[in-house]
Amino acid sequence: MTRAAGLAAAVLIVAAVPAVAAGAGGTGITDPAGSRPFPPPTATTPTDPTGSRPFPPPTATTPTDPNALVRMTDLEAVPAGHRLTPGKALAIARRVPKIADMLRRHRGHTAEAYEKGATRWQVSYFARATRQEPRKEIGQVLIDDGTGAVAEAWTGFQVAWTMARGYPGAFGRVVNSPLVWISLSVLFVLPFINPRCWRQWLHLDLLVLTAFSASLAFFNDADIGVSVPLVYPLLVYLLVRMLVIAVRRTDGPPVRLLVPVTWLAVATIFLLGFRVGLNATNSNVIDVGYAGVIGADYLTHSHPLYGHFPSDNDHGDTYGPLVYETYVPFEQVSPWHGTWDDLPAAHAAAVFFDLLCTLLLFLLGRRARGPDLGIVLAYAWASYPFTIYASNSNSNDSFVAALVLLALLVAGRPLLRGGAVALAALTKFAPLALAPLLATHGLAPPRRLRGLALFLAGFVVAAALVALPVLLNEDLSTFYDQTIGYQATRGSPFSVWGLYGWDVAQRVAQVLAVAVAVGLAFVPRRPDVAGLAAACAAVLVALQLGVTHWFYLYIPWFFGLVMLAVLARRPLEPWRGE
Repeated sequence: MTRAAGLAAAVLIVAAVPAVAAGAGGTGITDPAGSRPFPPPTATTPTDPTGSRPFPPPTATTPTDPNALVRMTDLEAVPAGHRLTPGKALAIARRVPKIADMLRRHRGHTAEAYEKGATRWQVSYFARATRQEPRKEIGQVLIDDGTGAVAEAWTGFQVAWTMARGYPGAFGRVVNSPLVWISLSVLFVLPFINPRCWRQWLHLDLLVLTAFSASLAFFNDADIGVSVPLVYPLLVYLLVRMLVIAVRRTDGPPVRLLVPVTWLAVATIFLLGFRVGLNATNSNVIDVGYAGVIGADYLTHSHPLYGHFPSDNDHGDTYGPLVYETYVPFEQVSPWHGTWDDLPAAHAAAVFFDLLCTLLLFLLGRRARGPDLGIVLAYAWASYPFTIYASNSNSNDSFVAALVLLALLVAGRPLLRGGAVALAALTKFAPLALAPLLATHGLAPPRRLRGLALFLAGFVVAAALVALPVLLNEDLSTFYDQTIGYQATRGSPFSVWGLYGWDVAQRVAQVLAVAVAVGLAFVPRRPDVAGLAAACAAVLVALQLGVTHWFYLYIPWFFGLVMLAVLARRPLEPWRGE
């Protein structure tokens, strides 16, 4: 009876997660000038690729922002300090081949010319409004006023989603340079290469984890049609690999390192210093980190969190309350000034999350197989390019990873394990899918009910404490609309489901994710930390396969778990200097 009740509860918990799992990341519109993402623009206003956010209806008044859009109504008048007329800008835009092709498919469109600062024009095209749909921007052209040359031309989802335009450094800045990225990739893979035995699963695991870089390269080149599909074979491989490790109880041969562990310890210290220095000198704060700072300021000033965020990050209130609460101490040291400036609080928080993940992986490795494995896992985190990608974007995704790792660290204590799962779930909601698995972990039949009760108690108490500001000061319907409601209904081209409109296939993937999360809670599996890490990684990867909005910042969620799973199940063979 207990098993049946647990199964029913697990299904109810996990079935709700795929619809909201896209809340994991930011809305992700980027600004090429400041490399800052903004929420997706509305369908009724043109977007500004410098500010990358919707403007209020433009007027002919002098803008305070030198790059603000000013709509021109007299098509033959030459604005002061300009060479082109609005009419000439419209004519230039119409001759762009991709724009001309788009206009042939949209009868009844309208076009508007905007003065954009002192040196550029923006021409925006809009589809005809209907009773069902408001006016939608379907094309955008930026023109240099001095030369009349077309600087940029965009159609389709790249009009609204400026993060799909491949602006250099929009996420992580200098970390995207080939020198930095390739160097980190080599450092990540090299210590695990065994030249005496090339045909081993570990080599393939490392290749797959590194292969996400190929997708990122196409993303940075604005080729979303290639970058998005490339991700899915890699995720499927990791899902299958983690499932096999989770249920198979046999160990493979020892992991032979190419270099001494002491070298890796020294390299880890160097890499962590490099990451902190790079964050301080050459990183950017995307909308996710900005949201944390805004929320922290609202909490300390007793302002409602949900439904009141500023227009330059109006969907920044889509996360759980713990995200904003965690930023409070950093915001108190470096207060928010009401604008999207350098945001030192977001930088400090991102560095803290990054170092916390490194520490937790060391502790998990040391507990599993001694300090050598702890050092190796810490090194893997410090050298993996996608973890520094998250850190240098100053997002909060490493915080999600840290809380999941914390749940594994306290896995032997059901009360603490339940509390850790609640904390992780109240960041970006997706880790709630781990609740069935972690609730049933290590529960022997004689003490199963007691263990479940302790897990539930820890979960409820932690969730209640974290959610207290919401329960006391927020309208719960607004909280739902801004978080779960928004994430469940928004579209995105950053998944094969959103890019190609494969709604039915997405439902199938989501059902499979539920099956993985519930099934792993009840099937026999490895009882050690390697088996638990593999099972947790499988749940998170399965969840990510079904979300509408997937992004590279989500890779750190499961990366530490994958490395723990593939390394902790086998002893390390020390380097012998041969």
